[in-house]
Amino acid sequence: MPKAAELKKGQIVQINNQPYIVSQIDVKSPSSRSGTTLYKVRFNHAQTKQKLEQSLTGDDFLAPIDFQKRAVQFLYQDMDGYTFMDNEDFTQFTLNADALEEQIPYLHDGIPGLYGLVVEGNLVGVELPAVVEMAIEETPPAIKGSSASARTKTARFASGLEIQIPEYLETGEVVRINTESGKFMSRA
Repeated sequence: MPKAAELKKGQIVQINNQPYIVSQIDVKSPSSRSGTTLYKVRFNHAQTKQKLEQSLTGDDFLAPIDFQKRAVQFLYQDMDGYTFMDNEDFTQFTLNADALEEQIPYLHDGIPGLYGLVVEGNLVGVELPAVVEMAIEETPPAIKGSSASARTKTARFASGLEIQIPEYLETGEVVRINTESGKFMSRA
């Protein structure tokens, strides 16, 4: 049983015998010594996408739910949504943009380490790898002689993602991006 303090975005838990996915966690630390840290958690129902918000203390327990974590491959995007394929039995699943929200900018053709969360035979969410490698599609020209820790500039990627990168990088270079924070890590 996971405690509220151990919850992570994308995790599936059971609330009132229903599967919910953790979509957002806000931590509120008290200003006094004796106060307990509060976790304001927003959940989305795994099938109906209905939102649920709860305030929990760090020691509150949540019931785990039976789900499968399967290796999946991103195939394509169309009017219906984003289509993924199970790497073992080749079953195809489609998720709409609302189910993926903040993960969409990191989805690109051939992304390795992608996992699907399957509850009762339905894909309810996708778990991104901690780090993705993407090629810079557009950025201002590199400045000669700039150091690695100097100023930054905006880079745009094919998926529409925009992040700040060091100004010595050029268009076409492959960089590593932390999917949790959305920040540049290093060259690939």
